[in-house]
Amino acid sequence: MNRPVGPALVSAPERLKLQGQKRQLLSMMHQRLMFAMLLFAFGILTVSGRIGYLAVFGAEASSGGGGATFAAARGDIVDRDGQPLARTIEAWTVAVQPHKVIGNKLDLARDLAALMPEKDEADYYELLTGTRKFAYLQRRAGPRLVEAVNALGEPGIQLTREPDRLYPQTALAAHVIGYTDVDGKGVAGAEAAFDERLADASANREPVQLSISAPVQGALRAELAAAMSEFDAIGAAGVIMDVHTSEIIALASLPQLNPNVAGQGGAEARFNRAALGVYELGSTFKPFTVAMGLEEGQIRSMGQMYECPGSWEVGRRRISDTHPFDRPCSVAEIMMESSNVGTAQIAQRLGGTRQKQYLEKMGFTRRLDYELPERGRPLTPKEWSEIATVTVGYGHGIAVTPVHLASGYATLFNGGLYRKPTVLKVGPDHPVERGERVYSERVSEQMRALLRLVVTHGTGKKADAPGYRVGGKTGTAEKIVNGRYSKRLVVNSFAGVFPIDEPRYVIVVMLDEPKGTEETFGFRTAGWNVAPTVSKTIARVAPMLGVRPDTGREPDMGQVLPFVKEDEE
Repeated sequence: MNRPVGPALVSAPERLKLQGQKRQLLSMMHQRLMFAMLLFAFGILTVSGRIGYLAVFGAEASSGGGGATFAAARGDIVDRDGQPLARTIEAWTVAVQPHKVIGNKLDLARDLAALMPEKDEADYYELLTGTRKFAYLQRRAGPRLVEAVNALGEPGIQLTREPDRLYPQTALAAHVIGYTDVDGKGVAGAEAAFDERLADASANREPVQLSISAPVQGALRAELAAAMSEFDAIGAAGVIMDVHTSEIIALASLPQLNPNVAGQGGAEARFNRAALGVYELGSTFKPFTVAMGLEEGQIRSMGQMYECPGSWEVGRRRISDTHPFDRPCSVAEIMMESSNVGTAQIAQRLGGTRQKQYLEKMGFTRRLDYELPERGRPLTPKEWSEIATVTVGYGHGIAVTPVHLASGYATLFNGGLYRKPTVLKVGPDHPVERGERVYSERVSEQMRALLRLVVTHGTGKKADAPGYRVGGKTGTAEKIVNGRYSKRLVVNSFAGVFPIDEPRYVIVVMLDEPKGTEETFGFRTAGWNVAPTVSKTIARVAPMLGVRPDTGREPDMGQVLPFVKEDEE
């Protein structure tokens, strides 16, 4: 009878053999497990590395395409109070790899044309059947488009995230901030001026802090837009500048630009009229001529008299006034009534050599000198002849930017020191310049009462803002059309300071080709349109700037009022 063979009946040599086989089997299983674990770890590392590589170099790295790489996030731009003006967000990008498309390409082309009608069905089909391995379909894509594209279920279409530039204040200070291209490189304004700093990922990423005040900027832009609409002007510009630091507190140019969609604005909207456009700014130049005369000792008081006939001949040129005196007139009256004839005589006695030297010191003969790339170059006489000297004296024959003019008024009323304008907030890292002496402190102080007189008694009455003691000068300049001055098209401006008895801020406002209205009785001169715009703007921004109204204060008007005849007030 056979009995089953159990473990106890297995001989010792056989047991040893079985134990060896088990150990060998376990060892082989451990080796295979370790090998599988190593393969798994290698796969994880490969995928992680690939994800990191794509995060840096973009989706097109996987396709070998020649598309642009995703830019690193740029630093922020903020206003003087820290309000964000430009920042980086994550945006959706829609792209396609045609060789990975598995569906019907004609059907896909139809779907893409319906979702993104920027191109038609034929364009998309040509792209999908062509040789390109990678192509962007939409950058900065909206959530609804992303959802609709994702619903197509086509693996050849990629939805990725990339850094994108956002301007949360939309058009506010757009010509100062500028904008970037689709790859994140600065192409205008502060974005271009500080591109290297903003793009430097190794920097400590402190934001670029501008001198602009967002609330003041908003008020200036709103008043310019209202004036441009009311007087049917083709453009407008404005600058508000700190008299003592030359910080640009607000700078606006209209038509305005939305940097979020800069490409849709057109050339007119992208053009910076305040800093790049140069204009003959007319009688706003006359205070410089008087200040030069005072500085040179040719004008001894505001009561000094000049012949003021109906017209004045210089060479072959006859100069006339809108409101002629037809009698001797004082320096105070010349400025109050904006007399070309009187100012021409002051400039003529000064001479072209000295006039040019003063203008050079104020930067009026060279390209605008500040941080932004938009820098207008003034147009000056080729030869500083006698007639050129005379016409420049009252603001014709020389064209500058509104920022040039604002900087000149800051020089005239801060004690006589020229400091370059700046769009960066003054602070420990950006101190105030010492400045270059142009006028004496005495002359700077003498000019205060004179420009206050223009607003209280002269052509700038509508620029006054009760309590804020505005002083300034209107300017109406005929535009040059086909080489000749037009009698119909004008550029109007006002340059002034508030409060004039203790100067703190310069304001320059310019309207390009304003029209007369029923309210202005058909007149289109600066006193009827730019001056009231200045008044409204100052009334809004002065409280924001910490300037309190005070109707009990005035500069020493005794310097000028005794020299104004009663019948000319």
